[in-house]
Amino acid sequence: MDSIFHEKQEGSLCAQHCLNNLLQGEYFTPVDLSSIAHQLDEEERMRMAEGGMASEEYRTFLQQPSGNMDDSGFFSIQVISNALRVWGLELILFNSREYQSLMINPINEKAFICNYKEHWFTIRKLGQQWFNLNSLLTGPELISDTYLALFLAQLQQEGYSIFVIRGNLPECEAEQILRIMRVQQQQRPRLIGEDEAQTSVGRPAALTQTDTGFGVEDEVVDEDEALKRALALSRQDIDVEDEEADLRRAIQLSMQGAVMSNKSSDYEVGSAKSRSQAPVSAGGQKETQNETLTAEELRKRRQAYFDR
Repeated sequence: MDSIFHEKQEGSLCAQHCLNNLLQGEYFTPVDLSSIAHQLDEEERMRMAEGGMASEEYRTFLQQPSGNMDDSGFFSIQVISNALRVWGLELILFNSREYQSLMINPINEKAFICNYKEHWFTIRKLGQQWFNLNSLLTGPELISDTYLALFLAQLQQEGYSIFVIRGNLPECEAEQILRIMRVQQQQRPRLIGEDEAQTSVGRPAALTQTDTGFGVEDEVVDEDEALKRALALSRQDIDVEDEEADLRRAIQLSMQGAVMSNKSSDYEVGSAKSRSQAPVSAGGQKETQNETLTAEELRKRRQAYFDR
């Protein structure tokens, strides 16, 4: 692994790191890539001038910033393509119809360049093994032949543009060593500043095997936790509904109790009057009739109250 050249991220110079990791050496500097970008800008300016230097389109073009580079260190795909052309290398879009129609197994290629927004990184074959040479990693990451196709598919799903490298790459020490021996990686590299990246919202998408897949146990744990939270929330909702129902019943019972209490008082007063007015000799039968009439009256009044 020590024989593999791997430039780590500095500023926003990922295009430079991508090219040098691909070519396995310090072949390009920011000055070299800036020179190519300025040359492309000049060629574009000359093409725009053909339409007339006094035209509105030409004046607007001159006021716009360069589309091939910026002050942060970003370089366009045109800059990278022209830089590789110096070495006789060509870029082919991986998901183009032309390339897909060839039905080529990815493991039979030599290298890939991947881009998402303004980040570039290289996946290259050294000897008979594949390596993720992303400058955001602490070191090269070994990729199995089986995982390579899955890794490329995952990157495509996350919005990466992938380019196949065609042509003869320059000889390098790692290529010579890995032709006669295979690498066994005991510990996979981590993302530079991974602890900070995990807590930030804009963490780079799927850059290592641990990021892109095979985290099944973590997903199961996450699903279990989500299920537990959902059950807890549902129990809370049920408790709230039960409390509301109990409250409604309590109010209704209290209202019934108040009515019954008032009517019972009326009943007692009415009964007392009846007993005082009724002859003693006819007491038993007269009290029974008064009690029956009073009970019916209570029922009617209670029904009228609930109807209201």
